[in-house]
Amino acid sequence: MISVTELRAGTVFEEQGKYFLVLTYEHIKVARGSGTVKVKVQNLESGANIEKSFQTGARVQDTVVDRRKVQYLYTDDKIHVMDMETYEQFELDRKLAEDLSKYLKEGLEITLFSVEGKPLYLEIPKIVDYKVAQTGGSARGNTVGASYKDAVMENGLVVKVPLFIKNGEVIRVDTRSGDYVERAK
Repeated sequence: MISVTELRAGTVFEEQGKYFLVLTYEHIKVARGSGTVKVKVQNLESGANIEKSFQTGARVQDTVVDRRKVQYLYTDDKIHVMDMETYEQFELDRKLAEDLSKYLKEGLEITLFSVEGKPLYLEIPKIVDYKVAQTGGSARGNTVGASYKDAVMENGLVVKVPLFIKNGEVIRVDTRSGDYVERAK
């Protein structure tokens, strides 16, 4: 058991049989009362973000989380990945990455969070490079502000990109929002 005042971003704890990853931590002290700890957490099983409040003296069950770097290989009815240290290949349930599946591409390094050997959560990099497979042409000179067009990436992801992006170029995409960031160098 650890005190809630020891929770920090990146800490994982267990409460009522569910595992939570701390995203933000805030300690609030009022004038004549006990303090309150507010944390924004992510449920590792459902992926939902929740705000929780605790009294300063409260305790939560700490959990040992195994974080392994794995490389995404392919998806059929399961997600196939390879451990980057042992080169062991194994399968994961598709529901682990249902909201992330559109950003997965062959060879992408991702982090697998597991507790007691049970995979709970996949984390992909915030910025990923993709090769533009197909994009439409652009009419030059008919724009006033920033103009965008649809581009299809190598893995089928569709992203709005500026008009100057052409087929075959490598661009960076923010996986939190799905937005174009910049050309890759």
